[in-house]
Amino acid sequence: MIKKILLGTDIFDKLIDNDGYYVDKTEILYDLVDQTTNEVTLFTRPRRFGKSLMMSMMENFFDIRRRGSTVFEGLSILKNHPDFCGKWMHQYPTLLISLKDVEGLSYEKAYAKLKTVIANLCKKYAWLEFEENVLPADAEQFHRLQFETADESNVENSLQTIMRMLYAVYGRPVILLIDEYDVPLAKAHENHYYRQMLDVIRGFMSISLKSNEYLQFSVITGCLQIPKESIFTGVNNFASYSVLDDEFSDYFGFTQDETIHLLKYYDQEDKMKLVRPWYDGFVFGNTEIYCPWDAMSYVSALRKRRNAVPKPYWENTSGNGAIRSFFELQNEDITDQFETLLNGGTITQDVTTALTYEEAYTSLSNLWSVLLMTGYVTAVHREDSEDCQDYIRRVDLRIPNREIAQIFQKAVSDHFKTTVDQNRINILMEALWNGEEENASAILSDLLFETISYMDYHEDYYHAFVAGIFAGRGYIPQSNKEQGLGRPDVDLRDRKNRRMMIIECKKSDSQSRLDYWCDEAIQQIIDNQYARKTDGFNTVRCYGAAFFEKSAKVKLMK
Repeated sequence: MIKKILLGTDIFDKLIDNDGYYVDKTEILYDLVDQTTNEVTLFTRPRRFGKSLMMSMMENFFDIRRRGSTVFEGLSILKNHPDFCGKWMHQYPTLLISLKDVEGLSYEKAYAKLKTVIANLCKKYAWLEFEENVLPADAEQFHRLQFETADESNVENSLQTIMRMLYAVYGRPVILLIDEYDVPLAKAHENHYYRQMLDVIRGFMSISLKSNEYLQFSVITGCLQIPKESIFTGVNNFASYSVLDDEFSDYFGFTQDETIHLLKYYDQEDKMKLVRPWYDGFVFGNTEIYCPWDAMSYVSALRKRRNAVPKPYWENTSGNGAIRSFFELQNEDITDQFETLLNGGTITQDVTTALTYEEAYTSLSNLWSVLLMTGYVTAVHREDSEDCQDYIRRVDLRIPNREIAQIFQKAVSDHFKTTVDQNRINILMEALWNGEEENASAILSDLLFETISYMDYHEDYYHAFVAGIFAGRGYIPQSNKEQGLGRPDVDLRDRKNRRMMIIECKKSDSQSRLDYWCDEAIQQIIDNQYARKTDGFNTVRCYGAAFFEKSAKVKLMK
């Protein structure tokens, strides 16, 4: 039987029991527990790189209540480390809590969701309240947590309370797993109640992690490390592994070999030439990584349609506010840097692996750090130094792949449409309607100079640039519409004033040949009879437009 692709399933035993395809990452259990002395471990990775599934797998492995489970049969941890499994597998009470749903437009709504998340965790262990070894005070507090009547102090102490109760029952310290710990803080910053939520999360985390006699060890995941807010200050044997660290670099996301095996398994090996430019390109530590959400989503599509084309699956899983924030920084010009990245180049930046969400959007350097940690750019080279302060490293950054490049391109396009000088666009439009070639050429060149260009100045870029100008003015440009014997680049119809405009765009091979390519564009309009169907329009303007890098020229067909 061919294994199923269960998209969106991040519950490990559900995935295995339902015969879902699983890329075996269980070796991380041995490397983490046997090869380190970490009491608290933080893994920071972008969204959709398998953090939640990894945490569920760990819960299934360690949890004492899972004794008798066979979900690890055939997996590498059981085959390669039997002694380790005998010592650790199903030997400890294990508590898994995810904070990914703790969000809201107000602090009150987000805090209510936190109480619900804790209540649901208590319901999984409802029997604890009635165990004779549990302290009556803990049972009473547990009851309030379960029914969402606990006060803020009870909420902050909730994990320690549950851990103490588990210790009382099993006589063993607890393994604590906290998934997406920083989501409440990210959402709080977006919605302007950061300090209120920070106070709660700081207490919630600190009480659970610092000098807790009921804690065996803890594993935490998130996008950013937030040490300056004292969340992890004072934690014994704390270790953090980000996208810049070599350790554990191949455990989140798919490696090249794992991606090839996935395609081979589903008889799609020939699609590697499409998968690689679209979904590869991330570098974690010293390992080249594919986005697992994208790879699995595309293979799922291929199983339904053999000729399915790659799509931006990762982009559609959340907003992309981090890129938009660049344009909101005052007195910062990111044009050159964005153009370098969008044309396949690299830029060198100082980045920090540890910063607060309040700091994240206050400077250009911090924003590049956020983009790196959240997967919008990747580090192709880094300089490490023993005397680095505040986790700062100098790195060479690039856009990982075509999917992320499209996200950047859309952000640039949206920014241009919302910030372009409308007065100049009005003047450009009137110049074009009036046949003023030189004036229109000068304004187009100015707009190009101020706009972030990408795609190495391909002809499609210029076509989209011109169409975007018209769309931003309330017109509905019909791009590449069937007309005459072919398809003009832009067909614009102003029915109110009974006038029509056709523009054919060409990329010139030099500044000196702009006239030549304008003439070529005009000849294409003539040869293909683009202006043949003009019934009812009193004015018809046909233009050949030629572009070379940041220069533009338009010529009116006589």
